[in-house]
Amino acid sequence: MPTGPTGLAGRPGSADADGPSEMPIEGTGSASSSPRVSSEPAAKLGADPGNRAIADAGADPAINSPWQSERVDPLIQRLESESREVFEHRARLITEVGARPGARVADIGAGSGLLTLMLAEAVGSAGRVYAVDINPALLDTIDRRARARELTNVETRLADQAEAPLDAASVDLVLICDTYHHFEQPQSTMASLRRALRPGGELVVVDFERIPGQTAPFFLEHVRAGKEVFRREIEAAGFDFVREHDVAELQDNYMLRFRRPGD
Repeated sequence: MPTGPTGLAGRPGSADADGPSEMPIEGTGSASSSPRVSSEPAAKLGADPGNRAIADAGADPAINSPWQSERVDPLIQRLESESREVFEHRARLITEVGARPGARVADIGAGSGLLTLMLAEAVGSAGRVYAVDINPALLDTIDRRARARELTNVETRLADQAEAPLDAASVDLVLICDTYHHFEQPQSTMASLRRALRPGGELVVVDFERIPGQTAPFFLEHVRAGKEVFRREIEAAGFDFVREHDVAELQDNYMLRFRRPGD
């Protein structure tokens, strides 16, 4: 389970790796005038080459191998570039996520910890944030950054591609930012996240628009499907769709909110 660009693995206490120099930073593609997802039930949504039926397989492992590099400085530079939409509008993004004081939050594909640390400040000392990623070196970076900012409510967890290393009903909110399209085993990963969420807990997914004719060619190739497909996959994993956030600052990305039904 990669970073936002990274993934999942299993320890308390992480984003993508060195890609070719011509590879654009994730989140810098163009998808202006992006259409909003339909409010129709997922089963009624049509399919096209970028929004086919529920995918049988997840991401190609090749897109994740760069994000497992031990050389984290190039990864951090890519994740924290002003040209990356999620980085530029991170404060607005955190506001929309809506982590409340005292909440327990999982940041899946935590990468450099950019959003992890902001979430930790939002939930306060009574809350807790689990930074989950597949890259141990990035998780070490998050640990160092949290200590430097005297944030004692951050815990890092090393993940793999099969499941999130979180206890059952241990979190109130899960954030997956620019990472869902990296999941190699989305069905098992989402099943583990559903277990980790308390009944009534919420899941927020931020990912890239994939619109032929508008989206940059790199992202058409890199992102395996459009948001309607991802929505269907997440609903099939047992989540209820709540809404799509209308965030004017996000042109390359969209934000969907789901809820785990009460038992």
